[in-house]
Amino acid sequence: QVQLVESGGGLVQAGGSLRLSCKASGSIFSINDMGWYRQAPGKQRELVATITSGGSTNYADSVKGRFTISRDNAKFTVYLQMNSLKPEDTGVYYCNADLEAVVTRGVRWGQGTLVTVSP
Repeated sequence: QVQLVESGGGLVQAGGSLRLSCKASGSIFSINDMGWYRQAPGKQRELVATITSGGSTNYADSVKGRFTISRDNAKFTVYLQMNSLKPEDTGVYYCNADLEAVVTRGVRWGQGTLVTVSP
C-alpha cells in the first residue's frame, strides 16, 4: 500500500521558520513530480510549490523568495523549507506525488500537517 506521510508542522511566530517533510513508501518504482499544497480555513486548497524528478521547481507568487522545495529521490522524500513565515501562511499543508508503484500508479496525497503562524 502506497502512503505519503507529512511531518514538521506546528506553531511558530511570524518571521519564524519551519521545515516540512513528506516521505512516500510502499514498493515504489519511481516518482515524477512532487508538490506541496495548502488549505487555509474556509478556503480552497492551493498550490504552494512543485518539483520535477530532475529538480525543476515552481512556486506560488505568495511564497517566492521565502519557501524552498527540494527532494531526495533515493529516499522518495520531498521537503519544504519555509522562512519568514506570515500569519497568512497558516493552513494544512499537503504533499502529493505522481508515482509508479507495484500495485498502483498516479497522483497520491498525504494526510496533511497543520502549520499555524501567530502574529
